[in-house]
Amino acid sequence: MPRPTKQSPERGDARTRLLKAARDVIRRKGFAATSVDDLCQSAGVTKGAFFHHFKTKDALGVAAANFWAETTSALFASAPYHEPDDPLDRVLAYLDFRKGIIGGETFEYTCLVGTMTQEVHDSAPAIRDACAASIFGHAATLEADIKAACKQRNIAADWTAESLARHTQAVLQGGFILAKATGDPDLARESVDHLIRYVRGLFGVEPDTSEASYKERST
Repeated sequence: MPRPTKQSPERGDARTRLLKAARDVIRRKGFAATSVDDLCQSAGVTKGAFFHHFKTKDALGVAAANFWAETTSALFASAPYHEPDDPLDRVLAYLDFRKGIIGGETFEYTCLVGTMTQEVHDSAPAIRDACAASIFGHAATLEADIKAACKQRNIAADWTAESLARHTQAVLQGGFILAKATGDPDLARESVDHLIRYVRGLFGVEPDTSEASYKERST
């Protein structure tokens, strides 16, 4: 996940600074508890600048969800899990990558759009829809590799690549909730470990064999 910027205030134009501030402050405090003053202070801009770019706090929430989708898409597009030739190895490498970036303070590795969805799914449908687009859009990036892995291994099942891709996100978001509830990132990592075992089982791959294959490809 994009890490908070340690410098204060943020650099760049006012709108970008506000979006980066929203990314970090909302993950730490939640959407409801984050005030316009909090965002302006973190971004180093005036309230006038805020309302020049965003008519309301909800408008900022929608823009922040879209900004999160754009920046995380760039992060994942350049990640090393795309490198293996075997599509199942790519799926497993993705999960290993997700596990590897769980660390630091809770707000640093948890998901902005997941955080906002939990709070505003009923009260702010525009934010909810922007968050859904981010979550489901990211899940869709896994579908091609899952389909290719099914074809390569002649998997005929009552589940689809789309449903498994969505399930990966459900487990990740659930792991983040457990980590938030306890302050323990190991619970999020544990959830990913179980997901890895589950995916291996779906494709009939023995754990030790799959683990060795991935480690060989990643060294």
